[in-house]
Amino acid sequence: MNSPIRSELNPATTQEVGGKTQFANAKLVLDDRVIIGCLTMEAGLITVITETTEVPEGAVDCGGDYLIPGLIELHTDNIERHIQPRPSVDWPHDAAILAHDAELASCGITTVFDAMRVGSIPSGKGNYIKYARQLSRELMELRAVSALKISHFLHLRAEVCSETLIEELSEFNEDDRVGIVSLMDHTPGQRQFRDISKLKTYVASKRGMNDAEFEEHCENLYRLRATYGELHEQKTVSEAKRFGAVLASHDDTTTEQVEVSSSYGIRLAEFPTTVEAAEACRANNIAIMMGAPNIIRGGSHSGNVSALELAERDLLDVVSSDYVPAALLLSAFRLAEVWDDVPRAIRTVTANPAASTGLSDRGRLAEGLRADVVRVKALGATPVVRGVWSLGRQVG
Repeated sequence: MNSPIRSELNPATTQEVGGKTQFANAKLVLDDRVIIGCLTMEAGLITVITETTEVPEGAVDCGGDYLIPGLIELHTDNIERHIQPRPSVDWPHDAAILAHDAELASCGITTVFDAMRVGSIPSGKGNYIKYARQLSRELMELRAVSALKISHFLHLRAEVCSETLIEELSEFNEDDRVGIVSLMDHTPGQRQFRDISKLKTYVASKRGMNDAEFEEHCENLYRLRATYGELHEQKTVSEAKRFGAVLASHDDTTTEQVEVSSSYGIRLAEFPTTVEAAEACRANNIAIMMGAPNIIRGGSHSGNVSALELAERDLLDVVSSDYVPAALLLSAFRLAEVWDDVPRAIRTVTANPAASTGLSDRGRLAEGLRADVVRVKALGATPVVRGVWSLGRQVG
């Protein structure tokens, strides 16, 4: 069985490929150092990297700007914001997908794993409506006609507290570019929302529930977890294998939860909520991913562990923009200050997410890899995107 990720190692995809472009007088952020040099890309690949201060005729003079690999986003539900910009407002999907794609490109993101919830609750005030199969089909149709600027994979967020998870997972197959499947468990009082009052604030503001409706919502989630939780977890693990996708955990809080994740073969942990869980992930060789908004805000909006604290403890490997695409690059520059190490910080949004998902053809500035490149000017601690190239074609 071929993974959908392995199938894109050859740049001859449905994306258009750019011609020859040469950048000079740039700070090239390599794996472990920054050099002043010249980078050439042609036919969708990086062909030559040279350490030099010369500016060859015809080259783009970057004036000392950074050149970094295209950012790789593993978990963003930004597409949901575009298909429903306001509660009960449904936006035309093709237009929403194109706007989402263009927004990510403008932020320096050249590869995205679009997060879509699978597992619905059709009834009740706290209902979740099925949407992932249709939306992902529309996304891939646009990709097939080269309408998208960047590279898209699917990230299926498998909600165990639901009624229809098994049915919805069965609608996907090995050809759907499912790159990540994450195990989600939003049972009240644990993981992300150990503090139920914070869950109540979040749900009430998003869904307009009164006290009685919130209590009913929680009771329904408890019932769904008791009825389907174990079955849904096991089925999600087996379906991820069928897709050839990376299996990720979500909001691990305790050592025991991390041990369960490890037993499932999980090697990527999304947003562990405590130092204890992050330390257990490190001990179990599980990559630790945290949210860029947590880094920028200096803390979690749910009251969980600070991503900056984990960074200072050497317990941070990958950063995701989560719900603010522009935060991804900004967070990398913030980490560069914390660690005093630009290459290490840039790896959290490029090479490390690539390695975590088996994408060996991108995520680094190296000869022979995809020409996914971002030109960035640093205005103090604030990065300004000055150009974005995907497969050598300028998209932002």
